This record gives sequence, C-alpha cells and structure tokens, in this order.
Amino acid sequence: MKTFAIYLDSEEKQGYSTGDIVSGVVLFENLETLWVRTLLLKVHGQASMSWGGCGPSATAPFPVSSDSTFSEEVEYYQHRQILLSPPYNAGEENLVALQPGKHEFPFRFQLPPRTLPSSFVGKYGRIQYWINAVLERSNNKQTVKRELPVISHIDVGSPALLSPVSRSKEQTVGCWLLTTGPISLSAKIERRGYCNGEAIPIYAEIENCSSRLIVPKAAIFQVQTYLANGKTKIFRQMIANVRGSHIASGRSDSWNGKMLKIPPTIPSILDCSIIKVEYLLAVYVHIPGAKKLVVELPLVMGTIPCNGLGSRTSSACSHLSMDMSWLAQTLPEHPEAPPNYADVVTEEEFSSYLPSCPQPAVWGQQFGGHIVAYIQECRFQPPPLYSESDLYPPSTEERRHVSFMI
Repeated sequence: MKTFAIYLDSEEKQGYSTGDIVSGVVLFENLETLWVRTLLLKVHGQASMSWGGCGPSATAPFPVSSDSTFSEEVEYYQHRQILLSPPYNAGEENLVALQPGKHEFPFRFQLPPRTLPSSFVGKYGRIQYWINAVLERSNNKQTVKRELPVISHIDVGSPALLSPVSRSKEQTVGCWLLTTGPISLSAKIERRGYCNGEAIPIYAEIENCSSRLIVPKAAIFQVQTYLANGKTKIFRQMIANVRGSHIASGRSDSWNGKMLKIPPTIPSILDCSIIKVEYLLAVYVHIPGAKKLVVELPLVMGTIPCNGLGSRTSSACSHLSMDMSWLAQTLPEHPEAPPNYADVVTEEEFSSYLPSCPQPAVWGQQFGGHIVAYIQECRFQPPPLYSESDLYPPSTEERRHVSFMI
C-alpha cells in the first residue's frame, strides 16, 4: 500500500458543531492487487483525564501519595459506517479484489443535535474526536486516523452575558498594632462575554490610605478544572496582563476603561461533566511586604461576537445614555405648538398702539385708512400655523452651501 489517508471536504473549516454534516473520502493507493475483507469508518469522541498524586488538589490541600492515580472517561459520540464489504456471492474467502491504482471511498455523517463539548487538550486531560478508517485484509489490519475538530458555539450577545460585573474589596496593611490606613479596590467590567481579539475595558477605583507604594495590575486567567472519583484538580494559568502606574501613600487612581486585549484562546467549556475550562479577570494591587489585594470578575469566552457596537463604543454610549437620562424626563415626547399670538396680545395693548398723528391723504387713499393703523394691525397678526415641516421650502436657486472651517 502506497497511500492510506482520510480527507475532509472542508479542510479549511476551523471546527464542526452540533448538527453539522461531515463529509470526505478515504483514499488509498495500492501497487499490487489487494484482497480486502472490509473497509470500516469509525468516529468517536470522548473526554478523558488522569493525574497522579504529587501535588495538592482543590478538595485536599495536602500532597496526595505518589501511588494514588485519579482518572475518568466520558464517551460523547460514536458512529460506525461500512465503506466497502464483499458481495453475498464472494465465496468462502469473503474477500474483494482491488486492482492496483487509486481508490476513493466517500463518507458522510451528521453530528448529533445534542451539545458536544469543544475539542480541548489541557494539562491533565483532553476532549477529542477522531475519525478512524480500518482496512481489514485477509491476514492483517491497517488503520489510519485523523482528528475531527469540534466546537461548541457560545453567543456572547445573550442577555446573561451582557450584564455588567463589579466587585469591591478593602485591606488594611500593617503588623499587630502598627497598622496604617486601608487600601480599597473597586473594579467593574461592562459584560461577562467576550471573544478572541476583543479588548476588555476595565473600570477601577484604587485608593491608597496606607504608608506604602502600591501598583495596580490586571490579568486574564484560564482555569482548568478536572473532576475524577470525587476529587478535583485545578490548573490555573495567566494568558494576558496589564499594569497601571504607581500610587503613592495618600493618593488614589482611576481606570476609566483601561484596555486589556484577549489573546487567541479556546472558548469556555461549561458542558463537560469531568473537564471545565473557565476564565476570570483578576484586578489586583501589588503591596510590598503584604498579601495582594485581589478582586476576581468572571468571564466567558465565546465564539459568536456581540452584534451591537464594539465594547469601547457601547461603553461610551451607555455612559452617555446614563448622563443624559435627565433630558428624557424634562422634554415631552412630542413638542407642543406655540400659542396663538393674537391670544397673547390684549385689546388694551392693541389700542395703545393706535396712531395719534395725522397721515398724508395719499396714504389714506392708497391703503383705505391711516398707514400707521394699517402697520399696527399687521404687527399684531398671528404667525403662521405651527408645523414641524417647512410649508414654504426655499427654491433650489436660493439654497446656499455653507461650510465652516475650524
């Protein structure tokens, strides 16, 4: 056999998800005549994990004995498909003869509608899906396999992941009775869900009432949790961080949307019974000679980004809507029309503007009365009826393009 391989029709696809169709071919090239009993396609997916006792666990902070081993496996998917089998009249040998050359055997199957955990390889366990092609001959078997990437999509635009998260904490620095003022930390993020490549705007207030020089920092941590035989193993690693400026004694500092970009990482895995992958944003204060002051904000790494504006733009819009909330309470939904001008002017005011001096006769003949009286009468005529649209729009020739240079 010269070639034996599995090819997928969508080689460029990053991952398959629930309900997707997986199709491809099993290709092999033989230089001599092959007598084949069957060609079988097997697909399986499982989560497995194992660790031996050398360090503490979450439930037992003491070292576990070296001869203790914890392991667990969960099967998530199985599929079996026969691609080649001998006909009924193949005889006692029950074999199929394949002439020298290239042979392609197409396959096609659909992933189940239920949720499948995303593919993952971690410190103490993995979640993997494999496609195996087994060629059974008269005297032996040959197997080739390839990994099938599976991803469980998470929409960060869901209402549960759009809610803001905030935490506050305070710590007093000192030893015995020689204590100084407290250090307070308050941190907030606008939402819980983010995707790869996005930047998280961090809002924080740090107040240093101690006598020490402190430094605020923030970091994104990936937390892998493994569950086996009632025991828990946790592995935590930092994937991104950012640093603030020093804060002297008696001073304070504010982060008004300090950006922390998310590096390429796998999405959160929350639907596997023995392996979980979670994320958190830790905003902390480094205090020389003392324990760090830390607040942790939970994060969910998704695959489907929010359809609205970007995080920075939505942040500005949300703050603007909060600052301008008073305007919506004072302005009516529909503006009222101005009052009739004739209703405002009384008869006494109108009579006080009557002319007291004689006018030229020619004006009286032309206007049918005193010209001043005519002017005063026009002066107190009501304005045109109120309309939100211009009843007399200017003509095209009257329009002028005005530009301002700043």
